Amino acid sequence: MTEINFYERVGDALYETDPTIKCQKVDALYADLIANNMAPFPADDLTEILPSGRPEKPVLINPQDVPRRGLGTKEGILALIHAICHIEFNAINLGLDAAYRFRNMPAKFYEDWILVAKDEAKHFTMLSDYLESCDSYYGAFEAHNGLWDSAERTAHDPLIRMALVPRVLEARGLDVTPGIINRLKQAKEDQVVELLYIILKEEEGHVLVGNHWYRYLCEKEGLPPKETFFNLLEEYGQTLKPPFNIEARLRSGFTQEEIDYLVESIDLK
Repeated sequence: MTEINFYERVGDALYETDPTIKCQKVDALYADLIANNMAPFPADDLTEILPSGRPEKPVLINPQDVPRRGLGTKEGILALIHAICHIEFNAINLGLDAAYRFRNMPAKFYEDWILVAKDEAKHFTMLSDYLESCDSYYGAFEAHNGLWDSAERTAHDPLIRMALVPRVLEARGLDVTPGIINRLKQAKEDQVVELLYIILKEEEGHVLVGNHWYRYLCEKEGLPPKETFFNLLEEYGQTLKPPFNIEARLRSGFTQEEIDYLVESIDLK
């Protein structure tokens, strides 16, 4: 197979606007990739980023304008699940974009990120199906595009992408999901709790993938991982706030030294 077949298939999934068809294309893409029916070849990275495929709904608004709803009502619970579902949808596109955009990486890089996209497609489908079981649907609530905005900001450099998306945004999911699970337990939403436990466990693996390729790129460029990461946080205006799920972060490839530095820097503020 030629190089263009792989990248055409990834791009076809990335720019697909129908969520159900996108998920199907991701599953088929991963199956063909691990069956050696196609292979990525080194090529120039893409310099222009195009909007990833998404449906007309949800309507996207400024993050500050997204309504805040409590969990005291079913609508509030569904709005929360919808927000997580939207994150998972964007995460599908982020996994695909990493494989589509950065074209000079080892073959394992592409297998890893297509697998991440496949997992995210599963997570999206679980939550979308739950919404429909509650007479709602993905697109029923407004949402924001903050996660994909991060893809645009990091499109020019795979090291920066690995530093600021898996190690910041996805790792944040590890920090906050246990608290969400506890709130949903109190609301007696046991079915959703089970889904979030599955997602939390698998997201650790996604952060681990990001950590692996971040360290690979740091070593390749002769950069110290810890110092480079915290310098990038400052350069890009990223702020990490507690709580930190330290055990999950350690399982996901953060070092104790990094976590100690993170906690210490928060304490000094």
